[in-house]
Amino acid sequence: MATVTLDGIRKSFGQTEVIHGVDIDVQDGEFIVIVGPSGCGKSTLLRMVAGLERVTAGEVRIDGKRVNEKEPMDRDIAMVFQNYALYPHMSVFDNMAYGLKIAGKAKDEIRERVGQAAKLLQLEPYLKRRPRELSGGQRQRVAMGRAIVRKPAVFLFDEPLSNLDAKLRVQMRLEIKQLQRELGVTALYVTHDQVEAMTLADRMIVMNAGRADQIGAPLDVYANPATEFVAGFIGSPPTNFIEASDIGVDAPKGTRLGIRPEHLEISEANPKIRGDVLYAEALGAETLVHLRIANGQVVTVKLDGKDSIPSEGAEVGMSWSERHQMLFDRDGVRS
Repeated sequence: MATVTLDGIRKSFGQTEVIHGVDIDVQDGEFIVIVGPSGCGKSTLLRMVAGLERVTAGEVRIDGKRVNEKEPMDRDIAMVFQNYALYPHMSVFDNMAYGLKIAGKAKDEIRERVGQAAKLLQLEPYLKRRPRELSGGQRQRVAMGRAIVRKPAVFLFDEPLSNLDAKLRVQMRLEIKQLQRELGVTALYVTHDQVEAMTLADRMIVMNAGRADQIGAPLDVYANPATEFVAGFIGSPPTNFIEASDIGVDAPKGTRLGIRPEHLEISEANPKIRGDVLYAEALGAETLVHLRIANGQVVTVKLDGKDSIPSEGAEVGMSWSERHQMLFDRDGVRS
């Protein structure tokens, strides 16, 4: 187990800077999720911790020791990739044992470590099989087992569930979280999936175009987004943004109001805005109603699945509590 510190981390490819100074202190045993859309720099940041990308400026420290110049094998980390990276001609046992064999560990120790990891990951019945004989979830367990047997100080996960179907992703999320808790190991996990980020993270780093827009506990980030980007990225369906001046909200020029769909109500009691119902998506436990307001913009209201659904074409009023409204200045910063 170890701490991880990123101190003013920057990365440039030629004259193009892609990571613009990221700072975070990861505590021993903490699960950090780095989340953001494609191209935001999240995998590049993880690869710099792993030593697979050189740091242009700043310092990476693992357990208090600078590792900028160290090779990946000397950083006491283990990485799990989205494509599993298993050797197709080797058995599950040999895939999990390979790193230990290269490190010159004794056969008895290798058998013991692989056996422990296989039991933890429920892989004992599959140790003689090859990767092609396994399901996607089983292959991902093997990849995790290969990392576990090394007993690293830090686990690094790069989109490990992206190749799995939706149901299996939910199951594997639970398994990864339980596994990390049982092992007590420090983990950094990269994903574009905000649901994964919300359910796995002790704290999350929300990346936006190479910058860490916000770092915090998932529910804190959801409830108090620091920027318009974070408010729009975290939460499903995404936050509605409306020009404050279009709906009569008293605010400086260029201010945009953000209101989450679940905080909007369809009500004729003192409505703040009105809109025409375009269509509704009845999803069972909830219903999403999409409406066009006076400025031509479409907004979404999230209703309980038991609520009555307004008819298409109907004009309805909408209201919200001011404690739920968010105001962002022209630079997208929460005001």
